[in-house]
Amino acid sequence: MTSLRTVLITGTSSGIGLATAVRAAEAGWNVVATLRDTGRGDALRAAADAAGVGDRVHVARLDVTDPESVGEAVSGVVADHGRLDAVINNAGVGQLGTVEQIGVEAFRSVLEVNFFGVVEVTKAALPHLRAVGGRLVTVSSLGGLIGQPFNEAYCAAKFALEGFLESLAPVAATAGVQVSVVEPGPVASEFVTRLEPSVPGLIENAGPYEAAFKAYFATTAGLFEQAQSAVDAAAVVIDVLTAERPPFRVQTSGAARELAAIKLADLDGSAVQAVTGPWLT
Repeated sequence: MTSLRTVLITGTSSGIGLATAVRAAEAGWNVVATLRDTGRGDALRAAADAAGVGDRVHVARLDVTDPESVGEAVSGVVADHGRLDAVINNAGVGQLGTVEQIGVEAFRSVLEVNFFGVVEVTKAALPHLRAVGGRLVTVSSLGGLIGQPFNEAYCAAKFALEGFLESLAPVAATAGVQVSVVEPGPVASEFVTRLEPSVPGLIENAGPYEAAFKAYFATTAGLFEQAQSAVDAAAVVIDVLTAERPPFRVQTSGAARELAAIKLADLDGSAVQAVTGPWLT
């Protein structure tokens, strides 16, 4: 048992999830950092030890696509630590390619992790969060607000995610639970580098979209040269976690805020198309 506030974070093997786990512990939280494969937790443990917070970061298994795993992880937090004050949904996967290339099953797979996984964790956690007036923070993406070329499956999942949470937020608030969505733009992390090996094959099999695909990768390569660090993005997540009155939606960088502002004022969709269309030429 602990007197510290306890937060459960999903997807902490690398990137924003790893950095968020360490920053939360530094901010005084008791952190249950979950991974689908706890064998991939060495980098997290090393980072926590280097920051002097290894005693406050507890690695646990949680597969967001397995309801039994989710239930066991959430109940385990309460059993081991006495309370669950917050959840940070961070686990996610990427998917590049247009629907003609990747097929419908790829959409289902991405939605299973990026959308249904969050729904499953949220459902399991809400009773415990209600008990303490806790909060639910979910790492979405600018892709949950702006449809991006060749990210159809990923953006579809993130759009669904934000619709779910925007609908849930006022309902949860009536029971004392604050719900927030964090939207990073480009972030330099393993999330991106894991997608890179598939690029040559995607271009080779792009058919009538080959020229557009090549232009897209040339554009995004430039964007990721200026990508925000995972540590900087995690700092925004922690700001939301610890704020007295957190916003529902927040972006992690100035560039992300500029694009979000275009979308939120774009009633007919033409402004967004004017931004994303040139990525393909």
